[in-house]
This record gives sequence, C-alpha cells and structure tokens, in this order.
Amino acid sequence: MNAVCYVLLMFTVGVSLISPYPVRVGLLLINLLTLLIYGADKLAARKGWRRIPENTLLLFGLLGGWAGALAGQQLFRHKTQKQPFRTIFMLSIAVNIAAVLLALWLGYGR
Repeated sequence: MNAVCYVLLMFTVGVSLISPYPVRVGLLLINLLTLLIYGADKLAARKGWRRIPENTLLLFGLLGGWAGALAGQQLFRHKTQKQPFRTIFMLSIAVNIAAVLLALWLGYGR
C-alpha cells in the first residue's frame, strides 16, 4: 500500500508539471491524494489490513497536502487523537504556512 501511495505521488507531480498552472494543480491533486490515503488507511485499520505508515501520512501533509489531511482526519475520524502524530502534523502545517508567507513576502506570489 505504501508503494502505491508514492507511485500516485509521482503521477500527481507529473500531471501538475504538464498543466498550465503547475502549483495550483499540484496542490489540488496532493490534497485530494492525501484525503484518499487517509481514507484508505482508516479502511485498512478497520479491516485489519496492512496500514500506511505514519511517516507517509506526515510526508504527504508536509508536501502541501495538509488541508486534505485535515479533511480526512475529520471525515474519517482518523488520527485525531494519536500523539505524537498530532503534534508533528501540526508542526508540518506551521511549516507550510510559514513557507507560503515567506514566498509571498519575497514576491513569488506576483
């Protein structure tokens, strides 16, 4: 399951690079993909199947899929209480927001 997540991530990057708006399309796709893998991990947890590693879930959030991860956590009631996962996840959101603010401050948003 983990390998499938990374193959889908590479597909997402490829599709976003050939689109006219690579950043927007990339963020949309990484968020949809992250939402889907949270759902897949919740299903795997319920069925007793092999799970998606927490590091993979955290990496997808760090790569810009944090909004999809938040939606997946609420929609599937998954990974909402587990520590230290929540703390690390919240730090990844802060890193993402700081990166966006820095890019705007440096003028990359123009």
